[in-house]
Amino acid sequence: MEYPLLYRVRQKLNQERLADIPAEVFSQFQAIGLAAKIKPGWEVAVTAGSRGIANQATIIRCVCDYVRQGGARPFIVPSMGSHGGASAEGQRQVLEKYGVTEEAMGCEIRSSMEAVLLGRAANGAPVYMDANAFKADGIISVNRVKPHTDLIGKNESGVVKMIVVGLGKEKGATAMHGFNLGETIPLAFTVALAKGPLLAGLAIVENARDETWLLKAMLPEDFLEEDARLLELAYRQASQLPCDDIDLLVVKELGKAYSGTGMDTKVIGRIRVPGIPEPQRPRVNKLVALRLSSSSYGNALGIGLADITTRGFVESIDMRATHSNIIPTTYLERGKIPLYFDTEEEAVQVGYRTLGNIAPAASRTVIIDNTLHLEEFLVSQTVLDELLVEKPDRISLEERLEFRFDAAGRLAV
Repeated sequence: MEYPLLYRVRQKLNQERLADIPAEVFSQFQAIGLAAKIKPGWEVAVTAGSRGIANQATIIRCVCDYVRQGGARPFIVPSMGSHGGASAEGQRQVLEKYGVTEEAMGCEIRSSMEAVLLGRAANGAPVYMDANAFKADGIISVNRVKPHTDLIGKNESGVVKMIVVGLGKEKGATAMHGFNLGETIPLAFTVALAKGPLLAGLAIVENARDETWLLKAMLPEDFLEEDARLLELAYRQASQLPCDDIDLLVVKELGKAYSGTGMDTKVIGRIRVPGIPEPQRPRVNKLVALRLSSSSYGNALGIGLADITTRGFVESIDMRATHSNIIPTTYLERGKIPLYFDTEEEAVQVGYRTLGNIAPAASRTVIIDNTLHLEEFLVSQTVLDELLVEKPDRISLEERLEFRFDAAGRLAV
């Protein structure tokens, strides 16, 4: 097969980031008067999720330090719905891989799948909350605000979702996904606000380079409005593929550290959730996913969004971890295994052979490491020509490469 020449290009992304995270955490909490609300002797639950958030351990440690400074006792609650194999120990292990340990945080991690039913949202959805968090004197919701891979709404991923989905454990995650997620999140939060001991929130917004760009503290009564405002900022910061039409998209690695869905649905242009419109861009003809990240611990949620994969990918799947994450979402298509082939070379070749009347050498090919890190990627000549004309101020050409595979058929570019 005659492959296209490849060109490594770099996108010019926002490089602004916070220089002093501990100082900003304390400054933000001071700005909302949190110190006056924390009573000596209180136990305060601090949420910690399963996403690969930049500086997550540092930020959570600073939140715990602020609580201790007020004479209260913080403890950390794994807040990740059904992730971590939907088990208490599995969720503790997820936090450990991000450096969130009892030793590093200086406080207890209370990991349990027990959840309390708070009531029902206006649309009938049951609203749950982690039992340990519910029994605390206060809860501080810490989460990154970003576009969600399952929905389009005013409140997507953020401090609001952390309360009703993350803290809801497996029961809450299943309940939220069983209804219209975008509609249910704000409705369920109203119940949590009335019934749960919510104390404050700390929202994180990252730049397109996956770095901490902004921190914003907020009081519970402001969660919905502030979360929505920050989501608009996050959309403007999010990195994207630079072109709208792609014949073959090769994603080298899929995994939970890159997106809750393994691949960011709004990067690849495929959501595949009933009732949710598909993104208008990009339009990808064939998507080949080559490898499952080792940091995903066998959770292959999102592989169903690909058209083609490899035998190595399939053999690395932990079905229990994958099923325990997919089933509560109810979006089963995302867990279906696509056509798979013995080597990466075979998988890519089948991708090209199924493009229709498009020769590989003339195709619009894009190869990315994953859907989170999009500062550098590989493109074919056809894509490069378009970018140099339409976006010359945002793209720089780094080098030209041959499309290569090693002796084992593994992509070597």
